[in-house]
Amino acid sequence: MVQPELSIGDVAARTGLSISQIRFYEDKGLIAPPRDAGGRRRFPRAELRRLSFIRIAQRLGLSLRRIKVALAGVPVDRAPTPADWTLVAEDLHAELTERIEVMTRLRDRLEGCIGCGCLSMKVCPLYNPDDAVGAGRPGAGLVERP
Repeated sequence: MVQPELSIGDVAARTGLSISQIRFYEDKGLIAPPRDAGGRRRFPRAELRRLSFIRIAQRLGLSLRRIKVALAGVPVDRAPTPADWTLVAEDLHAELTERIEVMTRLRDRLEGCIGCGCLSMKVCPLYNPDDAVGAGRPGAGLVERP
């Protein structure tokens, strides 16, 4: 029989998170597991999806503050529906698309550098003589923007 609730150890084993990470996410307000009569956390199974999302979003570079905002509309008292997750996806779509585009440009421009050893500075996609790009914009302008 499948247990409706999981211990923190079971959740750690299922999500790949450490127990301390799970407690940290609770401290940050990303999760709010109910407690049993003995004060132990008892996680509804739906919390596995929420924690897995947090783990992946953090791995992709989203801040915990941003993840919390994205999850604000996802209920904690019931399993999220596809509609709930659609709202999260819509909220993050533009931001994730921009991150993907920046990472793709970086990957593509670095691929061109792997074999060249920068022997041809006239065609190097990352060469920036006299900081010409810096005059018009801050940051890594050759990668962050097309």
